Amino acid sequence: MGKRDFQKEHTTDILKEMVIARLEKGGETFEILIDPDCVDEIRGNPEASVSEYIAIDKIFRDVKKGARASEEKMLEIFGTEDPEEVAGTIVRKGDIQVTTDQRRAMTEEKRKAIVNHISRNAINPQTRTPHPPQRIENAMSEAGVHIDPFKSVDGQLKSILDALRPIIPISIEKVKVAVKLLAEDCPRCYGDIKAFGDIIQEEYQKDGSWIGVVEMPAGMQTEFLERVNQRTRGNVEVKVLKDG
Repeated sequence: MGKRDFQKEHTTDILKEMVIARLEKGGETFEILIDPDCVDEIRGNPEASVSEYIAIDKIFRDVKKGARASEEKMLEIFGTEDPEEVAGTIVRKGDIQVTTDQRRAMTEEKRKAIVNHISRNAINPQTRTPHPPQRIENAMSEAGVHIDPFKSVDGQLKSILDALRPIIPISIEKVKVAVKLLAEDCPRCYGDIKAFGDIIQEEYQKDGSWIGVVEMPAGMQTEFLERVNQRTRGNVEVKVLKDG
């Protein structure tokens, strides 16, 4: 495959992931191609730059036909010819055009992200143990949770947790885990431990062993215990602190 063919194919792949944002105003239609994952961020942040998320730095009256919008009409209706300013208005006040298949795929992807986030950050406050992803998935289905494909995980997390609480006991918490590593295990384990959370206390002993306290999302404690046990072949002391 030649360079030009590669670039064309790569560009086509990118465009396939884009959706049309459309705003009808003053009897005119204005459209842009945009990354659907950034819609919530742009709508929630007046200062967000739109230019880095749009496929083509142009405003169209019909994207599919490649028909450009009139700059005179843009100036008349938006008070500016600047594509970024107009694009921002289109995203914030217009409609996002997606096919049924696109919406289904985006919703499923967002659902998986939400389940993963909850399973890694939440616990059953009664048992102080994490909820398996399948239990969360089942509870979301039972509660009839609606997933907004254009809204961030954090943006819809509270309403989802409120819907889940009548089904399963659940809360977002952090825990503190005390860890003691042998001297020979420190080099290969320290980075793994740091990746799970914040090391809020640490000390090297005279024999070279390491003692630390890690604060992490409560739902990650099981994964954390499995990881350090695997990395140290079981030669590790771990304790979840009660005041975590």
